Amino acid sequence: MKYTITAAVLALLAAQEGVNAFGINKNVQRTFSRATVPDSVTQLFAEGSQITMPALSSTMKEGKVVSWLKSEGDEIEAGEAIMVVESDKADMDVEAFEDGVLAKIIVAEGEMAPVGEAVALIAADASEVDAVISSFEGGAAAPAPAADAPAAEAAPSGGELPDVEHTEIFMPALSSTMSEGKIVDWLKQVGDFVEAGEALMVVESDKADMDVEAFEDGYVAAILKEEGEMADVGAPVGILVPNEADIASFSSATAASISTPSATATPTTTSSTGAAPAAPECEFSQIDMPALSSTMKEGKVVSWLKSEGDAISAGEAIMVVESDKADMDVEAFEDGFLAAIITGEGETGNVGAPVALIAAEESDIPALQAYAANLSGAPAPAAPAAAAAAPAAAAPKPAAAAAAAVSSGDRVTASPLAKKKAEELGIDIGSVAGTGPNGRITASDVEAAASGSAPAAAKKAAAPAKPVWTPAAGVIAATPTARALAKKAKLDLASIVGTGQLGRVTADDVKIATGEKKVERKRASPGEEVIELPAGFVPFTGMQKAVSNNMEATLPVPVFRTSREIVMDGFDGLYQKLKKDGVTVSALLAKAVALAIEKHPIINSSYSSKEGGGIEYNSDINIAMAVSIDGGLITPTLKYANERSLLELGENWKELVGKARTGSLSPDEYQSGTFTISNMGMFGVTEFGAILPPGQGGILAIGATQEHIVPCNQAVLGMKKIKKMTITLTADHRQIYGADSAMFLKTLADIMENKLDLLSK
Repeated sequence: MKYTITAAVLALLAAQEGVNAFGINKNVQRTFSRATVPDSVTQLFAEGSQITMPALSSTMKEGKVVSWLKSEGDEIEAGEAIMVVESDKADMDVEAFEDGVLAKIIVAEGEMAPVGEAVALIAADASEVDAVISSFEGGAAAPAPAADAPAAEAAPSGGELPDVEHTEIFMPALSSTMSEGKIVDWLKQVGDFVEAGEALMVVESDKADMDVEAFEDGYVAAILKEEGEMADVGAPVGILVPNEADIASFSSATAASISTPSATATPTTTSSTGAAPAAPECEFSQIDMPALSSTMKEGKVVSWLKSEGDAISAGEAIMVVESDKADMDVEAFEDGFLAAIITGEGETGNVGAPVALIAAEESDIPALQAYAANLSGAPAPAAPAAAAAAPAAAAPKPAAAAAAAVSSGDRVTASPLAKKKAEELGIDIGSVAGTGPNGRITASDVEAAASGSAPAAAKKAAAPAKPVWTPAAGVIAATPTARALAKKAKLDLASIVGTGQLGRVTADDVKIATGEKKVERKRASPGEEVIELPAGFVPFTGMQKAVSNNMEATLPVPVFRTSREIVMDGFDGLYQKLKKDGVTVSALLAKAVALAIEKHPIINSSYSSKEGGGIEYNSDINIAMAVSIDGGLITPTLKYANERSLLELGENWKELVGKARTGSLSPDEYQSGTFTISNMGMFGVTEFGAILPPGQGGILAIGATQEHIVPCNQAVLGMKKIKKMTITLTADHRQIYGADSAMFLKTLADIMENKLDLLSK
């Protein structure tokens, strides 16, 4: 698949203080062939900045620049895609993070660069291009000043760690609300070797248990947090070393000997206006602006679902935040009272900035409101008013009234567990009467509605006197995409009537206003089904682009096709016999083809251009099977298919198909095929020719089994019914000839018709 990633955020995750998106910190002791960006997203040169190779996955160490979407001298806007990068997972667009001019392309198309290395320079304007390039080239070539060396040494990583190359593993943030995690299980022990992408430990967050993968190959040198222990997000929990001999150097390493990235990244400073306001001596928690996407740097509070003084339950939605991707509900992570709102509706806050305070006790609300006023710079509310607000917030509200209020609006307020149970039980969540705070629907409400012991929520009698949410003065409710489209079309959002949730202007509303999209037509017959047909251009996903490129890659190859019919009665009988053991048709076909390839290894070869041309033989027979998945095509591979039993192949195939459906196949599981099978028989296709995959000598197309009437001297009427299947081999004619193809198909037919005992071994 293809994703759009902001270069600033990914560079921050991969390069800033060496911390990547999965919580792994790399000590900076390596040098690259080009200028490297040390410990920051960008290095400023004159009035310019660097674009660095981003980390597009947890296992990515380097990336290839597939194409530059801008040329040197072109103007660039923040958020505009400037290049396409190929990682170890997919091709992704990388966006610019500020306006400027593309001053210099350092890594050209087709070239590789390590994660964090500079790939381009951006100048603030065209007049500074030469200065930016000169400043960069001078800075890259000149050695660091001697005065900086002591400063670097004066910033240790937190203790006397050995001066050897190592990688620190940090507690990752597995959710936007996670502040600490528990080590449930270490899947590797000290001294064990771990590969990049291999699960290293299991972490329990505030949401679920998740595997955490290693970022690179190495040996576990130290475990700083044992199983069952807690660690703050960003705290060190383990150490990896590339060389087994270095393990002993970390035998005395402890968590206390290593500081977190944030501790070393930002020195403590004192504001010029004085010390930070002292926190009140009461139990409270702070709600920060969450990171709702990997590219989000700030968010806007669209609406507060709770008011100051309201009681809050853990897991309850308290506000709606607009990120750079979508609008999302943000839930409270503990019980309490909403004491103070720091960031009002329509206001924007940086990720991690405080937006509200939650008090454990209702009586502490006035003190926290005064504290919040110091944080935000607003005047503190008067004490009598706060005192009067507290009893009002504490006044109980009848459940029936709350439920009616909720049911009459557009937003259905329900806990995540209630929504999940409603989906499982097939209940319309909007028809359930909520008994929680402010009419919130709880899981018990859904269960009661399912059993028939609770009355359904009252139907809407009339429109509410006022909408559920009213935007703050000057705030126009619109989705991020709608804002971008309106800006491009030079439309005033205030002139567009929103049809989205809570009256928000959606992308479709803007498209209708510009004439790009037609208003949905009303059908004459009320019961007539509306058939929506796709229209307009839809760009390829990353997977679709990869399939398209592969299809084009072998068009210049001289191929030929050979077809043959195979009698399938015996083969089908064997499948019915082994079906109960989990053996699939795909496993049987892979086994039969692999055994035939053993007799004709030329079919398992590929053409090589070495020394003017030759044959590249493969010692392993790895059968790739084409599988259609949502939005693309992939080829899970049954490795060593000629050597493994049918039961083992059947179990492996089920595992591979499951991974393919969820997008979790590793590259080795879909890129290691030496011969491919494409089966469209299950769709009723009787015969077809497949396109040769790159790097292989042949692909076998499997058609549907059909019944035929043939002469038979032993039959009563002189005729009998048999099943036949047509197979077609597409082969590279540079090293595979017609006779090779014919003999291979003959051997395969003999195995499937007469030597079925070879398959069941």
